[in-house]
Amino acid sequence: MNTPSPTAAESSASRIPEIRVPGTLTLIGLVGGLVLGLVLAGKPAAVPVLEFAGPIGSLWLQGLQMTILPLVAGLLFSGIVETIAVAQAGAMARRTLGTIVGFLAFSATLGAVAMPVLLKFFPIPAGVQFAHPEDPGKVPGIADFLSSLMPENVISAAAADAMLPVIVFVALFAIASTRLADEPRRLLAVLFEGLAGAMMVVIGWVLMLAPIGVFALGFGLGVRSGGAALGALAHYIVLVTAVGTVVMIAGYVIAVFSGRRSLPAFAAAMLPAQIVAISTQSSIATVPAMLASSRKLGVSATTSEFVLPLAVTLFRATGPAMNMAVAVYAAKLAGLELTTGALAAGALVAFATTFGAVSLPGTISFVSSIGPIAAAMGVPLWPLGVLVAVEVLPDLMRTVGNVTMDVALTTAVDEGVDAVSSETETIH
Repeated sequence: MNTPSPTAAESSASRIPEIRVPGTLTLIGLVGGLVLGLVLAGKPAAVPVLEFAGPIGSLWLQGLQMTILPLVAGLLFSGIVETIAVAQAGAMARRTLGTIVGFLAFSATLGAVAMPVLLKFFPIPAGVQFAHPEDPGKVPGIADFLSSLMPENVISAAAADAMLPVIVFVALFAIASTRLADEPRRLLAVLFEGLAGAMMVVIGWVLMLAPIGVFALGFGLGVRSGGAALGALAHYIVLVTAVGTVVMIAGYVIAVFSGRRSLPAFAAAMLPAQIVAISTQSSIATVPAMLASSRKLGVSATTSEFVLPLAVTLFRATGPAMNMAVAVYAAKLAGLELTTGALAAGALVAFATTFGAVSLPGTISFVSSIGPIAAAMGVPLWPLGVLVAVEVLPDLMRTVGNVTMDVALTTAVDEGVDAVSSETETIH
């Protein structure tokens, strides 16, 4: 089989400008704000500090919010175009993409189901209060979800922050662009790639101010919620990580039942790659270790050298589930009860936007991935301003889960190739 390697053509993800985020300083800012808020809680000195910190936190959140729509449009268009191009690369590519699409749909559904169940049995600690500038909007029901799939006017939908119809429009537009002649197709691809890149630069600028913005938000949370704020953040980390753990376990199931590898062998082969994933928090940096794991599992070099780079580019298995989990948690913090329609809208957006995700620091992907989901569900974005500061901890599970699923996918595709080859050889 002469299948071109996905690394031969440079993806838009590799052409995104390099963005550096002060993750450690952001976490320090959150802790500092919470501690100062706890110290001043109930004291007269807290009032003037709140009057100063409140607008700063709100302004920083608005800076994040203004980038979400154009960023998602650019990334989603580029991601869909590249996915369609990969699907035309051959039978192995189509088999790999079919598995990826199916599991990402499962992952989105898992997040929509698992997090509400976890919150029912393990509710958010009482006493957590956020300062927020507006009342929560209407949570969409199932009828609202269905009627919003096709926008009457995409411009007015975008102006109203109606994320779901805009995403549907961009997806259809991207698919239609692949039917154009070469020159206009390339021009559109460059346009949306440039849009995504420019928005990444802007969001990088905003996130450089994250330590200040998160400090202001953390201070308000500490004053209003006291020690309950710390308990809520720990509770959030545990629950979101638990959802990601389910995805990682599914990787072991796929390797055993679809990849036909024994559980002890797969676990032993994965351990070195998982250690690298934890230490680097980067799936791309873990590719050499994943190739070594695949060799230990007896995967052919042809399969592993094709599937693993493709999986790292397109297959963020934990993304839909954990992103949905964060959005549902944010809804609970905002005091919203999500309807079936809201959860369906969120799951659809979580699934679709995964194809536009890029390998960037967790703080950036947090904003670009979860913002559209929250908007589609009618969830305000202000809880995300504090949750983003502790994303470094759930992001460990995101990387480990993705790496585990990438190798599991490789074993499953390799087993499928062997089965097809065996059937072909027996035909006379």
